[in-house]
Amino acid sequence: MYAYDENEAEKDELTLRAGGKEINDVLLSKLNERLTMSGLEVLEARINYLAYSPEIAAVMLRRQQAAAIISAREKIVEGAVSMVKMALDKLKDEGVVELDEERKAAMVSNLMVVLCADESAQPVVNTGSLY
Repeated sequence: MYAYDENEAEKDELTLRAGGKEINDVLLSKLNERLTMSGLEVLEARINYLAYSPEIAAVMLRRQQAAAIISAREKIVEGAVSMVKMALDKLKDEGVVELDEERKAAMVSNLMVVLCADESAQPVVNTGSLY
């Protein structure tokens, strides 16, 4: 009846992982519906532990790892964009250098590559003119 977690569910849908109390209440109600005719009343029902079946555990682990990587990348890009904006603003405000739009684009591209890369940047020294 319920998706395992938010990734498998529609927005605002009850899930096994996020809707613990509500799921337990539904479980209690369903058990009492079926057991009332036998004279039994269930006072409490709860799911204590949820685990993936062995067949899908590895796939779900990869999905969780992918979600974590995406989340980390979003943070890295968010930070890189703010750093690039700060660098451009500071260069402009302090009059260090005037950059045309093409040079700004090149600088943004280079900074984003350096700031978002998995490995540390390798320096390249330009000995020629910028123009």
